[in-house]
Amino acid sequence: MTDLSKVFIGLKGEAHIRVGEEQTAPRVGSGRVRVLATPVMINMMEAAALDAIEHLLPAGHQSLGTHLDVGHYAATPVGMTLRATAEVTKVDGRNVTFRVEAYDDRERVGDGTHTRVVVNVERFDARVQKKLKSEG
Repeated sequence: MTDLSKVFIGLKGEAHIRVGEEQTAPRVGSGRVRVLATPVMINMMEAAALDAIEHLLPAGHQSLGTHLDVGHYAATPVGMTLRATAEVTKVDGRNVTFRVEAYDDRERVGDGTHTRVVVNVERFDARVQKKLKSEG
């Protein structure tokens, strides 16, 4: 059993970026308008979740994203800062659920929920390698 006793409801994390051309929808292939791409906002929400818990996990363990349910409500232009936040709302076995939000310099631009599962990296990698070998 994985010890997640250090991970509890209310833990918070953050992630920040200044939006550049490389984070726009045309650059990442998610649209044509030169504003923050939704996949980048989602990546920042995941980074905030990592910031909240990753340093508290047992040695040899990491969390992996398994579910996202988010909305992206407002555009963020190049040059603005994006701040994503994550707060632990539930710990159920190896699964950790977060309330995630994203803000630019003016307003909240997105929010939702995100779930991550805590895995033993060595065992996880062994399963991935086995999957690779079974190809072909």
